[in-house]
Amino acid sequence: MTSIPRRAALMAATCLALAAPALAQAQEAPLPRITVTGEGEVAAAPDMATVSLGITAENAEAGAAMDEASRVAESLLARLDELGIAAADRQSSDISLRPVWSNGEDGTARGITGYEAGNMLTVRVRDLDRIGEVLGAVLDGGANQLSGLSFGLQEPKPVMQDARRAAVADAMDKARVLAEAAGVTLGPVISIAEAGGGFAPAPMMEMARGAKVPVAAGETVVSTQVTMVFELGGAPE
Repeated sequence: MTSIPRRAALMAATCLALAAPALAQAQEAPLPRITVTGEGEVAAAPDMATVSLGITAENAEAGAAMDEASRVAESLLARLDELGIAAADRQSSDISLRPVWSNGEDGTARGITGYEAGNMLTVRVRDLDRIGEVLGAVLDGGANQLSGLSFGLQEPKPVMQDARRAAVADAMDKARVLAEAAGVTLGPVISIAEAGGGFAPAPMMEMARGAKVPVAAGETVVSTQVTMVFELGGAPE
């Protein structure tokens, strides 16, 4: 009859024998990998413009300065109504009131000589053929501040998708070249991560004609980056 200690030893040996292949597999080194970053860039003609415009007014009295700025701002909104700019495409972006100081020259102390009020609007123009007309109209309506003009896309998603495809293709091409140069085969994709993207204006191309304010729309460039990790195999057969 087998003793209990001997039976326990046999069971332990059997468990070790069964676990040995799994342990050896767990201790195998992971396959080598390569990480590359691809870039994608797509240029598209913009179909929307965003402009920041407004009015500043000075007066010895703070209330009078603010009233004047508000009056002109209301006139600008009326002009935008006449031009068919939707209410959803215009927004007050800044309302300000600040003192105007004297220089304090000739030994006199600096002091407040008046007030400057400001009222700024951000306006989206969805018909680029009319951007010059819009700018001319608001200037005629009393705007004396134009602080920014940018172009963009009303539906940027399709262009961004094309940029992503281009970035992935660029990353895969880089990985193939590097694997070939290293004398190994390129394995499957382990992970893909988008590193960032954005919009940027390209050099201006064509001036709008027949408008009071000439404007060049040019192109909008959509770009993104992807980081991809691939497994590497052995030398090709």
